[in-house]
This record gives sequence, C-alpha cells and structure tokens, in this order.
Amino acid sequence: MPASPPAIAAPSARIPDGGPPVLQPGPPRPGYLPATPATVLWGELPCGTDRAVVEVDPGEELVIDTVSHEGILEDQGRDPLAYFAGLGVPSERVLTDAVEIAATVPHDPATQGPHVVTGPVHVRGARPGDVLAITVLDLALRCGYGLVSNRHGRGALPEELPAGGKDVVSVPCWTGPGSSGATTYGYMAASAGSEATVHFPLRPFLGTMGVATAGSERAHSVPPGLHGGNLDISLLTAGSTLYLPVQAPGALAYVGDPHFAQGDGEVALTAFEAPLRARLRFEVIPAESLPHPPMIWAETPDLLVPVGLDTDLDEAMRACVRSALTLLTARGMDTAHAYAYLSAAGDFAVSQVVDRVCGVHGKIRKADLAEL
Repeated sequence: MPASPPAIAAPSARIPDGGPPVLQPGPPRPGYLPATPATVLWGELPCGTDRAVVEVDPGEELVIDTVSHEGILEDQGRDPLAYFAGLGVPSERVLTDAVEIAATVPHDPATQGPHVVTGPVHVRGARPGDVLAITVLDLALRCGYGLVSNRHGRGALPEELPAGGKDVVSVPCWTGPGSSGATTYGYMAASAGSEATVHFPLRPFLGTMGVATAGSERAHSVPPGLHGGNLDISLLTAGSTLYLPVQAPGALAYVGDPHFAQGDGEVALTAFEAPLRARLRFEVIPAESLPHPPMIWAETPDLLVPVGLDTDLDEAMRACVRSALTLLTARGMDTAHAYAYLSAAGDFAVSQVVDRVCGVHGKIRKADLAEL
C-alpha cells in the first residue's frame, strides 16, 4: 500500500444507480475457467514450461473470466474495494476475484507489466509450426464501470501528460442502456466533477490474446510479438478470429486486458479498461494445411485483418503491408495487383502506440475478393 491514498479523478455526477448485472466468479466447472490466483499470471505471459490450468480439444468452446488491471494496481492502492468506493461504487458491485488477485498474487511493477492474464489453456494436438485460431464467440460485461488511465512517461504524449506533475490520472467510465434497455454505450465526465458527459459506443474486446513463447522464460505482458499478447486490436470483438503461430506444445493460450471500448491508437496509455467474460473457441490449423507461412493475422465476418508489429511505427506499417500482400497472394492475386488494390481500397489503422512495440492493422473487405 502507498503511504498516502492514490489520487482519484473526480467521478461524473451521473454515476448510474444500477447498471448491468455484476458477473461475479463461479466455481470451476467443465467449460468454464474462472480468474483465480491459481489460474492467472500478473504482469507476465505463459512460456513453454508453464503448466496448463485447463485442457481442451480442438474445436471446443471455453468460457473464461478476465480481470482488468485498472483499479488493482499499486499506484491505485492495490485495494479495489477502497479504490472503487472512492468512485461511488458499492462494495457488492466490485468483483471478488479482482479483490482476491490484488491481495494475494505476487506482482512487481518495476519488472513486470500491469496486465492480468487467465490461462494457460492447453489445446490438445497443437504443435510448434501449427497455427492456433481463437474465435471470440461472445463477450459479456462483468460490471458497469471501468477506468482510462494516463501515467507519467507513458502514452502518446509522455512528456506532456499527465499535467501538473501528477504520476497517474485515472478517469472513471460508466455504461448506459440504449432504447432497448441493453447496455450499449459508455460515458465519462467532460471535466473533473462536471455534470456534462461525453458518450461513445461500447465495443468490447480482449486486448491480450496469445500463445506461450518457447522455452522457460516468461515474456513481459506489455509488448506484443509473434506470440500475440497485448495486441490491442479493437476489431477483435465478438465474431472475430485471431490466428497465432504455435510456439510450444499445446499452444498454452491465454487472454486478458479486457476493454469495453478503445479508439485506434489507445493514445492515453489505456482505454475503457473493464472486465469481461469471454466465450472462445480454440482450433488448430496443422502446419501442412497452411496456405501461407505462419504469421499473426485476424478476420471478422466482413474483413481480413493483417497485422504489423515493430518498435518503430513506420516499420510496423511496412510489416502490416507485407502481411496484407501475403493474405492476398494466398488467395490468388499477384503481388503487383495486390499492392495496387491495397493502395486503392485497403485501409490501415494504428492499433496502439503505447506498448513499446507499436501495432498497425489493416482492413481488407472480404466482399471485394468475392471472385477470387
């Protein structure tokens, strides 16, 4: 615990009385993986020597609880009951697994990342050289609130914000119902203590999905890489599939860093960070069946999503274009025409610029390729 209480940004005056039902953790059971001190890692990612917490067959579905790091970190007091009480959240609406993890799971912010990941999941039959496909079937909000945080020396403007010598500014966000009564939007105060709010659509997704790195050294949870990890691609909502090259037997998959919404770039360091219950399907594509060399890419019902990663944003863009060319030539285009098509009709977006390794993702409409 810090010597003095952490600074908390003044909440909106419009804190909702209710909100969506709180999805507290249940006991472990077949098809459901809760987030507990025994099933999570905090600040690092599974490696090839880690023991799986659950095993599934290819094609099997699994419901996984995820816990947000925002509200449990050391600079927020590492006491989510006290922290969220300061924002007006009743204790019964604070997740008990977040409380338990904050109190018992070892974490060193000087050497480890902030993210809590649930797993690893052993997918039977997955071998190095294969590709693991993780399909997001459903994402349920576990509560009605979360945080966007900016920390000193981080974010897109590390020398400018937070202002006033502050080390961290955490802005609370809330969810609200649309005309149908379903929770459809998020909102935050326009200024500290203001009655005025700004509204934005909810787009829940998992910022971290990955496979274990080979060997016995766990990767830091912040920078993404060939293992996937903290990709922060906001398109990976329900209905999407992420493809990851398997590096260790069984793949040893994991998920975390849940978001209710994020803009491309994630410029302040974090976005609307809040916990999700994910229903996922894990499938294995054997190495001998791959249409192109193993690489990270994704798809939604409407889009092919190539991915580029590099510490240099320009190089991440180039890597993403090469990935896009690989996807198109595997579908029958030649390189020159694929390159021209991407210039005429492909869109490229900055996934995030705040995770040490920058990310760029492309958006290629499947409808454009209907004749291939």
